[in-house]
Amino acid sequence: MVNQSTINLIDHFINQIPLTRICKYLSISRSTYYYHKRHPEKFNLNQIEQEIQNICIKTKFLYGYRKIHALINRHFKCSISKVQRIMAKYGWGCRVKRKKTHRPGNPFKQFGNLINRDWNVKLPKRKLTTDITYIPCGNKMLYLSTIMDSFNSEIIAHQISNHPDTQLAMSTLDQLGSLNGAILHSDQGSTYTSREFYELARKKGVIRSMSRKGTPADNALIESFHANLKAEMLYTKTKPKGLESTIKCIDDYIKFWNNKRILTKLGNQSPVEYRKLVTQ
Repeated sequence: MVNQSTINLIDHFINQIPLTRICKYLSISRSTYYYHKRHPEKFNLNQIEQEIQNICIKTKFLYGYRKIHALINRHFKCSISKVQRIMAKYGWGCRVKRKKTHRPGNPFKQFGNLINRDWNVKLPKRKLTTDITYIPCGNKMLYLSTIMDSFNSEIIAHQISNHPDTQLAMSTLDQLGSLNGAILHSDQGSTYTSREFYELARKKGVIRSMSRKGTPADNALIESFHANLKAEMLYTKTKPKGLESTIKCIDDYIKFWNNKRILTKLGNQSPVEYRKLVTQ
């Protein structure tokens, strides 16, 4: 928006920076500058606007509206929202900091939903699913990352950490050897859309699949396992106490799930029993 404040800004720097360069930076033409220069009566600032402009010029546009509000409140009582509106109106925002093109957590690579809730498969390690869940541990949280084989609902890799980060997901996947041609399904969390996880999955020959945003039912298989783990081992009268006890409880439950816990869909056999029977 071109107004008298813009003209004043140009006048302030015109002895230091060529006019052509200033106009290019402000996205206005030289003719526009000269027109407004000849008609200053059309553009008037009220007292508060003039004060904000003066502070912005004095601070060389280093500050955003919050700091400008703190400075102007030494002389005028003005709401922070009003300062924000005025600075946005005249384009007086901070001109030093640039927006990051890739912030931490931004997805490096996303994939379509190849599984589409069809988990049926005739061979082991062809359709895998992975997720991270939280585990209460006193006044802290542990995080459990698991990979399940949809062939028999067996947990084929798991890892526990204090942080639900990319390293946790990678450490879990790294427990498995080559998975050439296997589909690995996950949600669209930052751990699974990161560059690091993408590269590791690519090296292992994995085909990626992801749930739709806000649709946990797309990954219901492993979500159900995590719910069972918490209900059957953690949220009971004999729930573990302390870090070591909780970790041992999780490890023991996964062994129990794989080797002892019968599943109706597997003909009342455990995942390992079913795999040995079908693949022998």
